[in-house]
Amino acid sequence: MAISTVTSIGTSASSNVGGSLTPSQLAVSGLASGMNWQNTVTELANAERAPETQWQNQQSTIAQENSAYSTIATELATLQTDAQTLSDPSFFNSVVASSATATVATANAAAGTPTGNFAFNISQLATAAQINGSTGVSQKLVPDGVPGDVTIGTAGFSTAVTAGTFTVNGAQVTISPSDSLQQVFNNIAAATNNAVTASYNSSTDEINLSSSSAITLGSATDTSNFLQVAQLYNNGSGNITSTSALGHAMLSATLANAGLTTAISDGGSGNGAFTINGVTINYNASTDSLQDVLNNINESGAGVTASYDPINNRFVLANNATGDMGISMQDVTGNLLAATGLSGGTLNHGKNLLYTLNGGSQQLVSQSNTIDSSSSGINGLTVSALTTGTTTVNVATDTGTMSTAIQKFVTDYNNTQNFIKSQQAVTTAADGTVTPGTLTGDTNTNDIVTSLRSMMSAVENATGTSGAVTSLADLGFQSNGNDNTIALNDSSTLSSMLTSNLSDVKALFANATSGLAVQMNNYVTASTGDSGTLTTRQADLTQQSTDLSTQISNLENKIANDTTQWDTEFQAMETAQSQTNQELTYLSQSVTNGSL
Repeated sequence: MAISTVTSIGTSASSNVGGSLTPSQLAVSGLASGMNWQNTVTELANAERAPETQWQNQQSTIAQENSAYSTIATELATLQTDAQTLSDPSFFNSVVASSATATVATANAAAGTPTGNFAFNISQLATAAQINGSTGVSQKLVPDGVPGDVTIGTAGFSTAVTAGTFTVNGAQVTISPSDSLQQVFNNIAAATNNAVTASYNSSTDEINLSSSSAITLGSATDTSNFLQVAQLYNNGSGNITSTSALGHAMLSATLANAGLTTAISDGGSGNGAFTINGVTINYNASTDSLQDVLNNINESGAGVTASYDPINNRFVLANNATGDMGISMQDVTGNLLAATGLSGGTLNHGKNLLYTLNGGSQQLVSQSNTIDSSSSGINGLTVSALTTGTTTVNVATDTGTMSTAIQKFVTDYNNTQNFIKSQQAVTTAADGTVTPGTLTGDTNTNDIVTSLRSMMSAVENATGTSGAVTSLADLGFQSNGNDNTIALNDSSTLSSMLTSNLSDVKALFANATSGLAVQMNNYVTASTGDSGTLTTRQADLTQQSTDLSTQISNLENKIANDTTQWDTEFQAMETAQSQTNQELTYLSQSVTNGSL
């Protein structure tokens, strides 16, 4: 663009008398020329940008259309899920089981379970077997019988003793984990002025409190749990003794220091091992604790739960599964099973569930409290026993589930048609302006509408039908008449056909060649699959929008280049005008001074 130089004498010239404009001053529009050329550049750029508005409007239209297609694809996907359910022949073999006495047992039936009534008389529930280890496996609370040799904080109580105070005959006794048991006895005597004395019985492993009068223990202000841990409770007399032996296994201590009567050894190598039900459990007596070993057993695949019974001071293994089955175990390296008393324990046999079926005399057996076909012989039926007693399980065709699935299929078909209708609707404003819908006249959606309607209204000649059910109309569905939707006008017809003509209903939907659900599933796949018509159309629209974005970007680049060129030319004009102004100023001053 060529810019002509304009010669002008005015205020702009006089504003820079005697000097030329700097580059920064030249960037100010019209400082020399008096012309607002920056506005001119902006107007030129906007004029060149005019096509972008049309392109952006096109992109907006494409986005709306693409969004509508996405929603149609979503609606069709929902419809396809319904169709896939109904196109599976086994769905129409669905049955439902119910127990007449749900407090005795509950029931479930898989597809294909024979229908009918089945009477169960449950006489015994299944229980799990367990091995109760030998009792008294731990050392006594005072192993050598000398209370002064035992520190409260490390003694083998079942629960750790907390520091604080406890009350005896109204007097507070202070206790600390660093105290010996004898020191606690001395503190009791001192606090009660020797009215109460305490002692330890090494034969029974119990603590005894004695007084010439009734002893009263505890108060609401006690902060130590010593009395509870020592199992000392009021009995209204002057002689209170621990309710049981006090020594217990120390679960958190290392195995070598667990306080058991027989010390645990790992063979001296740190590679102790034993097996339970053929599963090997490893341990290190110097680093592992009893609780670590219990956890390892429970987390293994041995199928048992191991625990410590503090009341009876013994270890217990219980099968995770019910039924009369044993538990095998063996020390491999070391003596952990022997030291914990498990290998010398007693097996308490589990029980099998016992029942009879349909009044039969044969006693049937299940190792678990779940009765399945392996014991009852009824394929697909599962009965979960809750208690002993009798109940009748009814297995019937699940027409309710089938009816719900068919109605959902129709509802989702209607939803698809209604959405397409909303996108094709033409609106007329009050001033008579007519506005087409996003998909008005769109051939792709017109094809979808027509195809769906044709499938739903067609009369099927499904192989194997008796003719009682050949279309949705035979199930009580009718077309609206005003649009492409259909509705269930007679629910009793649907129920009746599911009950009396189930094979025909099955063929209507699931026949491999002509079934309505089969055809619908295939159609949606052809429309929304990787190369489907909807997928292809959306890809085309996306590409169109991308192309328009490229056009806009290219035009903006051109406008930026043009703007730079225009700015350069106008600044050159300002420079020329500035020089002219300087010359005119010089001439004017010379004439005034008489130098010319």
